[in-house]
Amino acid sequence: MTRRELVAVSLQAPLAAPPKKAKITSSVMLWCLKGTPEERLEIAARAGIQSVELVGEHLTMDLATFQKRARSLRLGIDTISSTPNWGKQKLNMVDPGLRQALLSEVESNLKIAQRMEVPLALLMSGNAIAGKSFEEQFASMVEGAKRCGDLAAKYGVTLIVEPLNTKVNHAGYFLSNCVDGLRLMKEVDHDHVRLLFDLYHEQVERGNVIRTALAAMPYVKVFHVADNPGRNEPGTGEMAYANIYKAISKAGYEGYMTMEYLPTKEPVASLQQAVTEMRAAL
Repeated sequence: MTRRELVAVSLQAPLAAPPKKAKITSSVMLWCLKGTPEERLEIAARAGIQSVELVGEHLTMDLATFQKRARSLRLGIDTISSTPNWGKQKLNMVDPGLRQALLSEVESNLKIAQRMEVPLALLMSGNAIAGKSFEEQFASMVEGAKRCGDLAAKYGVTLIVEPLNTKVNHAGYFLSNCVDGLRLMKEVDHDHVRLLFDLYHEQVERGNVIRTALAAMPYVKVFHVADNPGRNEPGTGEMAYANIYKAISKAGYEGYMTMEYLPTKEPVASLQQAVTEMRAAL
């Protein structure tokens, strides 16, 4: 199928209504889907998903039109990135010399989040610095997260820090796992700084995802979902997602469960199956 044909099929699929109430809210990262921003919203809505997460799309789209369309489809917008250009601009939390540039970037995006009434904003550690010890960089990350958290409190937004694996997708990234992410949360100790636990990234980097997720649970606002290897639908790889979901639910988690995978089949059907299996396990 071509991209155009895939989108056309997706838009013809019947609309599946999300549950009216849920302790755990289903979401999807829009970058994983194809089509215009509005077409991606249609795909999410037809799959019965309740909310969507953005990365840097908010910098280039007509926000008023996008929000209006999302609301008409009964979709929330739960997250944007506070550091959408961290890779290109070399912004990071581990270099004190870049602190002011980081704070300026974060604040500009927090203003957009506030204007869009988006409750969460991604915050990335950035890449490690050659020649500096891990502990020196970690201390800088803690200080940076505290100062970013103060800005987030000012705008009524919660920052979610995301560890990324360095073995497959993000070589050189500093905060590479959720064990260190949990340590960060404890040392920062800020109500407006929380953890994004990406189950795929954690499986790639360290494994042991259920034990680590349960330990980090008090600080987790969002889980990201994809299987390993391949970063495709749950059930296509080695991860026992039914068991992972059950453990998360049993621990009393309340937050977002966000699909961030690359569909291997028609996206509406793929997402419908993924969220149906998730809800059954939860």
